[in-house]
Amino acid sequence: MKSADHAALDVSQTDLHAMAYTDPLTGLGNLYRLRDKVRQIAREREADPAPFAIGIANLDGFKPINDLFGPRAGDEILCQVAHRLKACIPDGATVTRHGGDEFAFVLPLVFERKGAEKLGQMLREVLSAPFDLGDRNVRLSASFGFAIYPFAGEDFTELLKSADTALYRSKRRGRGQITVYSQEIAQEMKRATQLEQALRNAIIANEVDVHFQPIVSLRDDTVVGFEALARWCDADLGYVSPAVFVPLAEERGFIDALSDTLLRKAAEAALSWPKELFLSFNLSSAQLMDPKTAFNTLAILNRVGLDPRRLELEITETAVMTDADTAQKIIGELRAAGVRISLDDFGTGQSSLGRLRDFTFDKVKIDRAFVSRISNDKASEHIIKAIVAMCEGLDLAVVAEGIEDFSEALKLKALGCGMGQGYFYGKPADAVATMRFLADRYVSLEGRAAS
Repeated sequence: MKSADHAALDVSQTDLHAMAYTDPLTGLGNLYRLRDKVRQIAREREADPAPFAIGIANLDGFKPINDLFGPRAGDEILCQVAHRLKACIPDGATVTRHGGDEFAFVLPLVFERKGAEKLGQMLREVLSAPFDLGDRNVRLSASFGFAIYPFAGEDFTELLKSADTALYRSKRRGRGQITVYSQEIAQEMKRATQLEQALRNAIIANEVDVHFQPIVSLRDDTVVGFEALARWCDADLGYVSPAVFVPLAEERGFIDALSDTLLRKAAEAALSWPKELFLSFNLSSAQLMDPKTAFNTLAILNRVGLDPRRLELEITETAVMTDADTAQKIIGELRAAGVRISLDDFGTGQSSLGRLRDFTFDKVKIDRAFVSRISNDKASEHIIKAIVAMCEGLDLAVVAEGIEDFSEALKLKALGCGMGQGYFYGKPADAVATMRFLADRYVSLEGRAAS
């Protein structure tokens, strides 16, 4: 009798141990299993530390799918992912799941970067096939980060951190990316984190500035408005391009704070301009996914005292496509308050004509890629001519961006393009220089009417 009790106790302890090391949803091992496996291989190779790899896979866009179809559908996808990964990882490898949509691997026979990348490509392919949810199919991609022992870390925590850094870099570069950790990548990520901290401090200290580039009527070269452009010069880092710090603010989740600061400064400057001039301001893709954007934008205008009818918001087609329903709602709320909406970088995205049909825009901005070639490339000239004609039919205003010389301006006027901006008409300048520019160059509507 006593021995039976001992046996039952042993079984329950074994069961408890197994449960502690198992992910209850997928049946795969969990983080503890991953840790023990890494430590075991490292111990076995102590005398002759032959390399091995660990990897982390993270599903791209899983949260919206989960929100859209519900947690049961999400769980079903995670179980199918687990099944696929288990079926195709190499012999001797271990696959685990440690929370959410993140899976990890221990790969005893992957010794270097090329091997890790090759395996990542194979796994990415496997996970790109549609997932069956019964009444519908769902497609997802996955991002990967790999770390090679002992170069990327000699203990489990260090190795996992390196794989996580590599995964984070993959996520920054877009969907379906594969990164293997290296010192260069570590430095790059460290620099990005330092830049992030400096930018956060600059926003708090009100040190990110706004410059303004004139937008003119091509009919008579008079200024009709200004586009607000972010500028940041850090005491230690020097001039940092907005092409670097604006995407960083989006990635790290504080684009709202940056945008609010810039819009407030731009709106305050615009109060000093003649009232018929408009302010053009760029909205990011993250803001077009945030239902609070319209309210926040109008609240800033209200606090500053700028008429919403003087604001024009520039959005790109890519931003609109990220979450079309939310974007449409935001655009509708802003237009109802009198704000005009401009489609930026027109002609460089996909299905632009469809966007013009599905969304209500007030203006289209022709991308500089076409404008810069208008003088010596017939195709670019024909494209601009077609855009101008189409916008005329749709009752949309047109601005040509990136006008750099007289010949480009002349061609655009001949093609009937209504407005333009670029270095030929004025470089971006701060608020004080913009007021000087207006004092020198601007003739008010009243003045023009009188003459």
